Amino acid sequence: MKKETGLRWLFFFAGLMVLGLGAALTIKGQRFGVGSWDVLHIGLFERLGLSIGLWSIIMGLIVITIASIGLREFPKIGTFINMTFVGIFIDFFNWLISDSNTFSVQLIAFIIGVLLLAMGSGIYISAELGAGPRDSLMLLIVKKTHFSIAAARTIMEVVVAVAGYLLGGPLGIGTIVIAFALGPIIQVTLKYSGKLLEKSVKVESVAHGHG
Repeated sequence: MKKETGLRWLFFFAGLMVLGLGAALTIKGQRFGVGSWDVLHIGLFERLGLSIGLWSIIMGLIVITIASIGLREFPKIGTFINMTFVGIFIDFFNWLISDSNTFSVQLIAFIIGVLLLAMGSGIYISAELGAGPRDSLMLLIVKKTHFSIAAARTIMEVVVAVAGYLLGGPLGIGTIVIAFALGPIIQVTLKYSGKLLEKSVKVESVAHGHG
């Protein structure tokens, strides 16, 4: 049982790290636009200062509060860890990876960033240790409207992107790509991450049983 919990936390933190790296890469390739939430975080950063990662945490707190009231359940500890660490990873990778104004470099950064965003989400959600603030909101929309995950995610992304753009965030063709591609890719990664975690848990329990 301890091993299973350890594996879940491993998946959880690995997913958050991949997610933070993906967000930082899309920020580096922002001439194409960034993810909807980052349009909002960058818009707030441009207007009010602080850092992009810190705005990610602040907005996360607000969203968690709304989702908790809507879902009538107190968020798991993992949700708070998620919110905090994604913000920290965004700022860390943003600082670590150097800026480039080259078209091709920004394009590559953006494409890899989008894939990592979706993969990171799928990996950490599969651990079931608490959805991130934005995913809690997505799940609230699913529960209230009976839409699919992909549809709920898309609606949420579009609304947030428009709000971020009005604040001065970098909206581009890439934002639209992320808004429509993220939901479907998350559905796929979630499925495979879940299977991988299940398999790892089984292998661990068999090994533990023979130990």
